[in-house]
Parts: sequence; structure tokens; C-alpha cells
Amino acid sequence: MGGGEPPQQILLHIHKYKYEFHVIIVGHCTKVPRNSNLEKLRSGYLFPEISRHESEHLQKNPDASLIRLGIGDTTQPIPDTITLAMAEQVRGLSTIQGYRGYGAEQGNMALRKAIAGKFYQDMGIKANEIFVSDGAQCDISRLQMLLGSNVTVAVQDPSFPAYIDSSVVVGQAGELEEKTGKYGNIIYMNCGPENDFFPDLSTIPRTDIIFLCSPNNPTGHAASWQQLKQLVEFAEANGSIIVHDSAYAAYIRDGSPRSIFAIPGAKEVGLSLQVAIEISSFSKFAGFTGVRLGWTVVPEELLYSNGFPVIKDFNRIVCTCFNGASNIAQAGGLACLSTDGYHDLCKVIDYYMENAKILVDGFTSLGWKVYGGKNAPYIWVHFPGMSSWNVFAEILKKTNIVTVPGRGFGAAGEEYIRVSAFGQRQNILEAIRRLNSFL
Repeated sequence: MGGGEPPQQILLHIHKYKYEFHVIIVGHCTKVPRNSNLEKLRSGYLFPEISRHESEHLQKNPDASLIRLGIGDTTQPIPDTITLAMAEQVRGLSTIQGYRGYGAEQGNMALRKAIAGKFYQDMGIKANEIFVSDGAQCDISRLQMLLGSNVTVAVQDPSFPAYIDSSVVVGQAGELEEKTGKYGNIIYMNCGPENDFFPDLSTIPRTDIIFLCSPNNPTGHAASWQQLKQLVEFAEANGSIIVHDSAYAAYIRDGSPRSIFAIPGAKEVGLSLQVAIEISSFSKFAGFTGVRLGWTVVPEELLYSNGFPVIKDFNRIVCTCFNGASNIAQAGGLACLSTDGYHDLCKVIDYYMENAKILVDGFTSLGWKVYGGKNAPYIWVHFPGMSSWNVFAEILKKTNIVTVPGRGFGAAGEEYIRVSAFGQRQNILEAIRRLNSFL
């Protein structure tokens, strides 16, 4: 048995979202302690929890025709312009001339230049400041490894769960307060309709790191020029670093800024040492949720308090933890940014945004207050006085439609559900028909 404890049954008592689970684990106990930070995580990451509820519903109702408007996964085919480029890269791997092994950990320089030219033109961002990756969510964790456990963190509330969960894993978060569902060392910046889904910075204490997602997941709100300018000035005054997630920037329709670096002062702030890092992705922009490709921008001007360049440490993290994005995916990324590829992708984005309009109009006609859906593929629906998990469960039970309970994104998400516009048009229309019958 290797010197450990003998096989035994371990009874775990788990409290999750007002449900209680008793799990019996049969196994062999080593003498290795569990990571104490992982013990502080809630028992399940939000989206696998949604999938579990789906599976349980289908077990009880095997003939149910589910419409999945929950997990934000793209549904439309990737345009031929892009898949043909990836197929050519694959075929090339079977030839002496076309075979490629490891590439640069930071990414194909041609792709880095294309990203700089397409998304950061006239913003002063250089290709060597762009790190190509396998997606924004992976880069969130790499950034957390970079930042370490001794920094203080602020997040939006509600917020994409990865910012908080990764903070817990690296030891930034402190203890979970069961009554509030919040971690003691994280600053939660309330973002609701009462403040136009943007934090009242006059009430926010200084933190080292500020996570901000715009357009926001889950609320669908895109920060205005004035709001982001306020945030940049706030970070500069406090010596903080903004980690800006722009994964949904391609969906912006009203002229709101698509990058934090479009804001004067976000990059070049001289000796103030305040600047932003930006993470982004091809996942929702190009339908690469399964292909996996993203990037992070770390400007050379960003310095730690001791004057050391952050980009050098991030480069070391990338080289230590990552062998570079797939060369097949990167070939697809280059095709996405070609004239024809980008044009074709814009048509797919228009399709999703028409879905969003249908959902917004449908929920509004039913008398519910609806937010989002104008600059993002998410609709944030308010059910006053109701538990979001109960609303989620009732809609699933009565209509076979999967949504996401707002409480899963934080305490400020209570009474809301998030509805995704990613879907086939006939399913979106059918969802509205079912909701009309139910609601």
C-alpha cells in the first residue's frame, strides 16, 4: 500500500446552492496534504454544474428536446475561408516542405503582427507585446501565476467565475464567507442597473489588480468611453493594474471602446507606472471555442513597483508553462484577420446579434426587464424577488430551455438569469414560443 493509510470510506458533506450532497469516496489515503486553497473553492465550477443539471433533466425526461441557451458556446459553422487555411496547414504537415514542429511560445510573429494591425492600430501596441495563446481563460490563470498570492484583487459583481476561482487557487482570496458567498480578501465591485453596470469607483478601495470585462459577461454591458477613462484614471491614481477582458469586443455596436488601449493614458503613463493588460480571444469572435486561440497584450511600459518590466516575467511564465498555440489554430487565426475572413466572420456575428434582438424583444414582450443584448451576445433578465436558481430550474423543467442562474456569477446576480444568443435561429424562435406559453 506504499506506507499510506489503509483503504477507507470517506464521507464528504457538501453544501452547494441550497442543496446538500453526501458523497462516499472509497480509496487509498496517501500522506500528501490537499492544496488548502483548493479546499476553499466552492464544490463545482459554474458551467459543469449547469451541464450536470442538464444531464439530470434528460435522465428524468429522455424524450425532452433541449434548447441550450446557457453555456455561451458558438453554434454557427466557421467560414470556409478560415477552415480551408487550417486544412492546408494540416495537409502541409504530411510533407517535408510543410512540416513544422514547435513554434515560438509567444506565437507566430505573422499572427502577432496581424492582431496588432487589426485590433490595436494607432494605439501604440507592438507585435512583440502580444502573446498568442490557447484562449483567454487559460491566460487568466497564467496571469494569476504571474501576479502571485500577495496582491489584492477587485472584480465586478456579477463576474465571470474564472477571475474569482483563479484568485482562490493562487491564494489571493482569503476565506469564503458562507452567508454572503464572497471571499474575504476580494473586493467586489457592484455592477447593476442602479450604476449603469459599472462600479462606483468612489466607493472602491485601492487594490493592486482590477479585473474588468467589457462587454461584460454576464450582463452584456459595454463600458463607455467615459467609464473606461474613469477606470484608467482611478488605476493611475492608485498605482493599480487593470486586467481588461475584451473577449466580446467584436459584438460592440454602439461605438463603445473595443480595447482598454483606445483610452488615452491606458498605455503610456510615463513614470506613474499604471497601465493595463488586455486578454482577448478568437473563441466568440471567430467560433474558435473548440479550436482554441487567444492572446494577451502586456505593454513594455508596464513596470512593477521596483521598476522591473512585467512583460519579462510574463514571457518567462509563458515559456515555462506553455509550448505555444497549435500551428493549425494559428493558421486559422491569420485567415480570420484576412480581408475575406474578417468579412465572413462579421456576418456570423450579425447573425448572433439578430438572435439577441429576438430574445430581448421576446422577454420584453412578456413584461420582464431585460438588459444586454445590444453590445454582447448575452441577455440579462431580471426576475424581481425570485431565486435565480429556482427560475433556472423552473424554466428547464417547464420549457426544456437551459439558461444560467445569475447567482452563479456572484451575489449581485441573484434574481437574474443569463440567456445566450448563441444558437440556431429556429431554436431561438422556438425558445420564445415556449417561454410565451410558460411565462
